[in-house]
Amino acid sequence: LKDGILKVSSFLNHKVDAKLMDICGEELAYRLRDTQANKVLTVEATGLIPALTVARVLRIPLVFARKSRPISISDSYQTSYRSRTKGVTSDLIISEEYLGPTDRVLIIDDFLAGGSTVEALFRISKMAGARVVGVGVLIEKSKEGGRAFLAGYDVPVESLAKITKVENGHIEIAHEEPFIAKVREE
Repeated sequence: LKDGILKVSSFLNHKVDAKLMDICGEELAYRLRDTQANKVLTVEATGLIPALTVARVLRIPLVFARKSRPISISDSYQTSYRSRTKGVTSDLIISEEYLGPTDRVLIIDDFLAGGSTVEALFRISKMAGARVVGVGVLIEKSKEGGRAFLAGYDVPVESLAKITKVENGHIEIAHEEPFIAKVREE
């Protein structure tokens, strides 16, 4: 698509390949298992898809940031971020009852591009007194600098596919080691 936007609607955000997403979630859980997280944190919609498997495999709760305030949330943490894909500024809201100072948070999302969404989840975690211990994403657009933007947080950042170039309908993916996916064996 235009402006380096990747179309993932055939397996992630319109039609979901459940088997593939389970494998991806298991792999992220395996790579981030030593972080001693006690909560998975994501943003509603497509971040929920890999995050649910990560939480299930690690046997920890999943909390997701809402993009609008439901009537059931009164006391909350709230911040804003700019979505490059949608070109708008959005709010993220988490109820104070689900995130707090004893939490060690693992942030899971579908994409890491410029890093603004993940960084907003770091800000909300800080507001709650929680500690972010790792980040896992399905797809990283490495030319957009998200990893460098998050480097100051000094936590492991794992991505399952690193896109190095999107140009004229051609996508280049960095060579990576194959998935370990030993989660099912343990």
